[in-house]
Amino acid sequence: MDYTSSTVIVTGAAQGIGRAVAEAYAEAGATVFLSDMAESEGAAAAASIREQGGQAYFLPCDVQNEEQIKHLVQEVIGTTGQIDVVINNAGIGHWVSPYELTVDDWDRVMNTNVRGCFLLSREAGKVMREGEGGSIVNISSTRAHMSEPNSEAYAASKGGITALTHALAISMGADNIRVNCISPGWIENGDYTALKSEDHKQHPAGRVGKPDDIARACMFLTSKDNSFITGAELVIDGGMTRKMIYIE
Repeated sequence: MDYTSSTVIVTGAAQGIGRAVAEAYAEAGATVFLSDMAESEGAAAAASIREQGGQAYFLPCDVQNEEQIKHLVQEVIGTTGQIDVVINNAGIGHWVSPYELTVDDWDRVMNTNVRGCFLLSREAGKVMREGEGGSIVNISSTRAHMSEPNSEAYAASKGGITALTHALAISMGADNIRVNCISPGWIENGDYTALKSEDHKQHPAGRVGKPDDIARACMFLTSKDNSFITGAELVIDGGMTRKMIYIE
């Protein structure tokens, strides 16, 4: 896919899925703005892209903070004059019993994951509607549909992102802005070679996911060739949410 002359913002881009997404768009010709609270890692990721011949900038931002989001968007506009694609990837989790989950921790997860998605979508959308439109992808999770114990804040936030996606798609559609979400399953961001054979075999696809799997999906959804896709949730989990599990 060719993203030459496109401007892309990726949040949570210092590592893992976000970094892979940023690298993929840069390789496809886009000018990519990486954002993260981890400043040294984010700057290093952008520098690595530039060393490979890509166009990349790092802008630190706490996505919970409305003023920082506005500043991020203004910095992007000041550099390229446009925003074509936004990937709302920044997110955190907090794993603790619901009996012990504090309001502050609940708010921190919800504000980072859901409010962050909304704020950047709103501010970037204002720019997109003044041009030719654009495309937004929110990174949700299969945790929006299934859970393990002690994941209440994270699951609720991902469910919120999934619902926010279709709401924004309807509200922004008239401005030629498409909004979709991706719900990854197990995407290994660490040492892939350290995984056990059982880890791979439990997936109907035969393997654990990689960040590049999500990067390719983002590029598919934001391609102008796929202008009929909006308000959709793309589950990328190797088939795990479709697998019936029985204990013998």
